[in-house]
This record gives sequence, structure tokens and C-alpha cells, in this order.
Amino acid sequence: MTASPRTVETVSTVATDAGILALWDPQRFTSIVDHDTWDRQLGEDNDIERHIRAGALVPVNIRSDGAFGVLVRIGGVGRLAQLTERESRHCLVTSDAYLLHSSGQVWLSGIEAVGAEAWPGTVQCHLPAGRYSVVIHLIAWEDEPGSVNADGTPSTTALSDFVVLINAAVPEHVAFRTAVETFDRAEA
Repeated sequence: MTASPRTVETVSTVATDAGILALWDPQRFTSIVDHDTWDRQLGEDNDIERHIRAGALVPVNIRSDGAFGVLVRIGGVGRLAQLTERESRHCLVTSDAYLLHSSGQVWLSGIEAVGAEAWPGTVQCHLPAGRYSVVIHLIAWEDEPGSVNADGTPSTTALSDFVVLINAAVPEHVAFRTAVETFDRAEA
């Protein structure tokens, strides 16, 4: 695996009408060419979990439709991707690490857009071929003063809804999260 010596970031707005965003390796989904092939591969939670266990897909899932700000930060050689101090102050919840195998790039989209062809709005990130650990953070960006405009929209300095950290997986890390639900629910 050839990793970059620096941390690389991609910030985008990603939408879903299926309640789940996904970070995925497009080489693992070339057989999805229409709704029927998509439904056979990803139509049920157990189908999605199979792809999660294989390291082909990481869910960014709070079971909500909409458009979300997502920052993807990829660590480099000697530089782990981690939250900034500002992001840490507003982090609501953090996922356990998911496994992701990259064939050279990963795409971020609504889960309904997973397939052989990139849909409009699909974010494409270069990620050297290899085995990665992915941790997702849900950020309470609205809690930061100055993050919301008078009309309720995010200001230009607002944090993203999600920060996705991607680092090379260490060989001894073998237990990864496999749940479709990205975050554990707090028990009442």
C-alpha cells in the first residue's frame, strides 16, 4: 500500500432518500446495474451487513433521509486522521471502527446510488489499495456559536454533520463493527 505522507480531506454534501449514506469500494459493486440487481445485493439489512463484513461498504447511518455535510479525512504515513480540537468539542457520538478494503478509490453516496456507475452527486476519493479502519463521528455543528445563519441554514464556517476518519488498519486489529446502524443507541 502506498500511502500519502499527509492527511487528505474531502468535504461535500451528500444526499439520501433511503436513510443511509455509504462509503464503498466501487470495484466490489460492478454487478449492480439496475434496481433488481441493487435490491438483490443491498435490499435488506442482512444483505448490507454481508458487504460490511467483507469490508466493501461502511454505513453512515442514522436512519434519516436528507442531505448531510460529510468530511472525509484520510490519514497518511506517520499522520493519523483524527478529529480537530474544534470537532472534538462538538462530537456527539463516535462509531466503533469499520473495516474497508480499497481497490484504489472509494465512493461516498446515498446507499441507493451504490452500483457499477457513479450517480450525480457521488463523491469519489482516491484511497490507495489496502485495508483500512474507518471511524465515523456525528457532530453537533449547530451547537457552535455562529454556525447557523438567520434563515436556519449552516453558515460558511459550520462544521460538517459527519466526520469520517480513514486510517490504515493495523494487522492486529481483527474485530470490526459490522452493524448497519453506525452508532449504538443510548439505553434509557
